[in-house]
Amino acid sequence: MDEIFRVHDPGTRLRCAETQGNLPQPRSMLAKTTSAMTTETLPPLIGSQWLADHIDDPGLRVLDCTTTIQYDAERGIQHVAAAYQAFLDAHIPGAQFVDLQRHLSDPAHHLNFMLPAAEHFAASMQRLGIGDTSRVIIYSTGNIWWATRVWWLLRVFGFDNAAVLDGGLKAWTAAGKPTESGPARPPAPGHFTARSPLPLVATRQDVLQAIGDGSTYIIDALPRPSFAGRVPSAYGRSGHIAGSINVPGIDLVDPVSNLLVPISVIRDRLVTAGVLPAAGSAGAKPVIAYCGGGITATFIAFVFALVGLPDPLIYDASLQEWAADADLPMEKEIVLS
Repeated sequence: MDEIFRVHDPGTRLRCAETQGNLPQPRSMLAKTTSAMTTETLPPLIGSQWLADHIDDPGLRVLDCTTTIQYDAERGIQHVAAAYQAFLDAHIPGAQFVDLQRHLSDPAHHLNFMLPAAEHFAASMQRLGIGDTSRVIIYSTGNIWWATRVWWLLRVFGFDNAAVLDGGLKAWTAAGKPTESGPARPPAPGHFTARSPLPLVATRQDVLQAIGDGSTYIIDALPRPSFAGRVPSAYGRSGHIAGSINVPGIDLVDPVSNLLVPISVIRDRLVTAGVLPAAGSAGAKPVIAYCGGGITATFIAFVFALVGLPDPLIYDASLQEWAADADLPMEKEIVLS
């Protein structure tokens, strides 16, 4: 199964703005290829060549949101850090760096990466030079889900003109594109309207209600060993939320190139998991996605957008909250000897 989801076949990819035409386009997903059309809505995913061709477009903003998490097994805690030094070493020309935990999360919450207030989010966007008419490209130097978290946050606050760079900085440099070093050039402040969040967030009560009712899928986006409960958890109890199914985000990314696997593979994976009916999206049930801290879960929302499925709800607190509460039901896979 792993080999199926680690295919690297550039000739059959349908993944970025250059080749998006064969995909469902429920939200005006086609981007114009002329720099004059700077207000056209971007598709969710763009490639390095598209960005290189448009990097000087007026109103285009590029964000590096790379974050690292280190698990202290001895103390049983996680250390979250913005990868600012890596940005100083090398970043896409003109990019701004955003500290996901500090600037785009609720500063008063005891859990990491929780949805911020609209005013807090809007103020951070404005400091990054992003306004209501901007087009935003988001990337990470590592896992794509740091970028999809920012993409999803923009979506929650009513801003759809954002795209994730396929393969991030790794694919950009592999394509021979230039980088620069040092601090970002200070941008002119943008005018970003603070909007009430869209109803795309699930609470623990929503998850409890979904367990066993048969009307909603609960998706765990973490790797299979974590879902099965075969490895220690940084969040408390190991395993998965009772009744959930596993769609590992890591299986949808090529481990060598860091590019997404072909859309056909993503569809097949969702069909295999039972989330997407084999005939297409008709009859698909509502979905709640979760992970450890609400990051990889947003990658599920992202691939849903790519294949034309409705937005899932993201359980923002995820296992940070659920695994720490012994009253909330969890399961492990049983291995028969």
